[in-house]
Amino acid sequence: MIAGSWLKPVQCISCTLGLNVGPDNLLTYRQIIILCITIIFTLPMSLYRDIAKLAKVSFISLILTTVILVIVMIRAATLSPLVPKTENAWIFAKSNAIQAIGVMSFAFVCHHNSFLIYGSLEEPTLSNWSRITHMSVSLALFISVLFAVCGYVTFTGYTEGDVFENYCRDDDLATFGRFCYGVTIILTFPIECFVTREVIANVFFNGTLTTILHVAVTVIVVAVATSISLVYDCLGIVLELNGILSATPLVFIIPTACYLKLSEERWNHSDNLISGLILTVGVLVMTVGFVMTILHPQECSHGKEMFYCFPNNASLYNSTLLPF
Repeated sequence: MIAGSWLKPVQCISCTLGLNVGPDNLLTYRQIIILCITIIFTLPMSLYRDIAKLAKVSFISLILTTVILVIVMIRAATLSPLVPKTENAWIFAKSNAIQAIGVMSFAFVCHHNSFLIYGSLEEPTLSNWSRITHMSVSLALFISVLFAVCGYVTFTGYTEGDVFENYCRDDDLATFGRFCYGVTIILTFPIECFVTREVIANVFFNGTLTTILHVAVTVIVVAVATSISLVYDCLGIVLELNGILSATPLVFIIPTACYLKLSEERWNHSDNLISGLILTVGVLVMTVGFVMTILHPQECSHGKEMFYCFPNNASLYNSTLLPF
């Protein structure tokens, strides 16, 4: 979570409980919150050995994602008319659009945990697997498009990498959305930890981990990820680098390269040509996207209030408290 995304929820919860939590209280520091949440929730869930036990957790995450989407849609209707539109806001794509391909790839990448999820099915058949994957990816596409459209329609050129950075601090509805988003991240991380631990087990321990090794590897993985989140607080560039360096190879490069390597068809067969085209596009996106991300990194507000939230902006004063 971005620094500012945790501050308001903590203060609101503290006020509800009758606690006197000021700006300098330890509970308002994102590092303290991240450590507490990791130790209390993330680490225990990551210690599960069976990924099927996270099914209910994933369902809760899906429900919260829907809640967040509804909040973004509500604010698109109530806040969009009050936020000034940037110049050339409706140009389809600009020169840095290739960086967005990596972020979009990251949103859809699921190749790394496919085998684990397939093995967790009660009836692991190709028909069940095909139905589940098509439904899941279609739902992810629908939700992603709605998020992108609602977020950009509301803020146009002011849109941050984390859209919740665009909402004002006194927007209680957006604060509740930030809280839901934080919970979804907490519930999603253990699944990714499963994959990382499985890879480590297969590469270094012949696919089997004793109880002690299982705990040790899990703690190390969680500690490394937590350390990075403690040091860096800008979500936009993290998503870009993850998408370009991790998702793009998983989506475009590795599958097509494996297909071309194993294919027994002639090089000019339609399947090989399509795979070769996807491979080329993947390498291009990965190379150009990485260079552009390094040369032109996305700026981050680091929890600062947006200009349209200040009281002296008469057109927006108290706008985030519109009824919903």
